[in-house]
Amino acid sequence: SHDIGAWADAPDGRVQPALSDGMLVVADGLNWLRALDARSGKLLWERRTGIAISGGIGVAGELLVVGTRHGQVLAYALKDGALRWQAAVSSEVLTPAAAADGVIIVRTGDGKVFALNAADGKQVWMFERSVPALSLRGVGSAVIAGDQVFAGFANGKLAALSLKDGSLLWEATVAKPQGRSELERMVDVDVDPVVMGDTVYAAAYQGRVVALTRSGGRELWARDLSVYNNMAADEHALYLSDDQGNVWAIDRGSGAALWKQEKLHNRSVSAPVLFGNYLVVADFQGYLHWLARDDGRLVGRYHTDDKGVAAAPFAADNLLYVLGRSGAVEALRAQ
Repeated sequence: SHDIGAWADAPDGRVQPALSDGMLVVADGLNWLRALDARSGKLLWERRTGIAISGGIGVAGELLVVGTRHGQVLAYALKDGALRWQAAVSSEVLTPAAAADGVIIVRTGDGKVFALNAADGKQVWMFERSVPALSLRGVGSAVIAGDQVFAGFANGKLAALSLKDGSLLWEATVAKPQGRSELERMVDVDVDPVVMGDTVYAAAYQGRVVALTRSGGRELWARDLSVYNNMAADEHALYLSDDQGNVWAIDRGSGAALWKQEKLHNRSVSAPVLFGNYLVVADFQGYLHWLARDDGRLVGRYHTDDKGVAAAPFAADNLLYVLGRSGAVEALRAQ
């Protein structure tokens, strides 16, 4: 465990830590970047940014990329935290950036996708979709797979874009607005797409979970579920938490429910993370719940922070990392 400094208020966006080359990089509530040894927690370097970090942290080669609530994207050197460049985008950045082939992909809250040159931050291309009058706060991260960029939008659509020039390759409907009020018609696709082989999985709030072909966006199956947290997947199943706090395992091939865990209902659980033979979710009281991956039964619980977590936990190299809102980052090992 390592204390990095608490948040006075809830983070504006997803301040997910980043892991690269044995280094864990985290942002705290006072907008410091700190690099820790991923195995021991030893502090390697720290830098005060002086900016309101709201989206991050993304890794692009030797760079760390963060976004701000004021529409800035900044790149820091992974080795020592030195500022390399900064760029302006159209609005706040609330999710980590993605990177491939010398291009950094950034999502903004006004429905735009920006591609920036990793060398200097200059804009390569931009794609946009209009945002409904009422939508959830936030957007999903773009996901890069090969020469394609997948991004969901607040209008219930998932788009596949060309990484090279941002041209639209195809667009598919994840959910259609229904109801009479603006609240009932919210169908934000704020979940990061999951790409597994030739299939893309997407989910929408007050909508559906769908499986689409990667090449043309043809629908393979769909299941009615309301989802706004990210999903996890293995070779057999798609794992998710719905808007009521229920945790599901869904067959990747057919969309059939494999199991449903209802004992965490209304606990505002996080996105699930795969950790060995387990599935782990965090709740609003700062508890981490261990579920058996094969049948969803609850097998353990660990309390990390009374104020809750600042970002969904994530796993790497047989360790589970969790960032609490009181300012402690912890590395856990399964017993």
